[in-house]
Amino acid sequence: MIHIRILVTGGTFDKEYDELTGRLFFRDTHVGEMLRLGRARLDLATETVMMIDSLDMDDGSRALVVSRCRSAEETAIVITHGTDTMVETARALAAADLGGKTVVLTGAMVPYAFGSSDGLFNLGSALSFVQVLPAGVYVAMNGRYFRWDEVRKNRGTGVFESVEG
Repeated sequence: MIHIRILVTGGTFDKEYDELTGRLFFRDTHVGEMLRLGRARLDLATETVMMIDSLDMDDGSRALVVSRCRSAEETAIVITHGTDTMVETARALAAADLGGKTVVLTGAMVPYAFGSSDGLFNLGSALSFVQVLPAGVYVAMNGRYFRWDEVRKNRGTGVFESVEG
């Protein structure tokens, strides 16, 4: 069985809703609950790297994600990430020497806490893809996977789509 590391970075995936202020915020990751509800039977290690909106990610944040991927003993890594800058983080990972690891970034368009989130489906898809894709960096959303340099988020439709590499 493949040992998989999940790196949590925040994003819409893990946002909570404050009913008093109407604002979204971070508390703890939902990944553990999602894995339990999804009845995951994989050899997994989960690590929270940060809990931020991807619009707040900067070069230092991305360097930390790259560092965690490099230092992980696992060769299969799933990263939960905000969708707005997921492709930028994928680019930073692809530019790094990750020693033949397979890295799949995924996220959600709707917070998991809302109950109608695509996050559980996307996490399950990413966990499946990371086990079968060759070494490289990928984005997994909406049941599809894309090479890091052949994807973009279509902000008009809210869907990730292929672009010419």
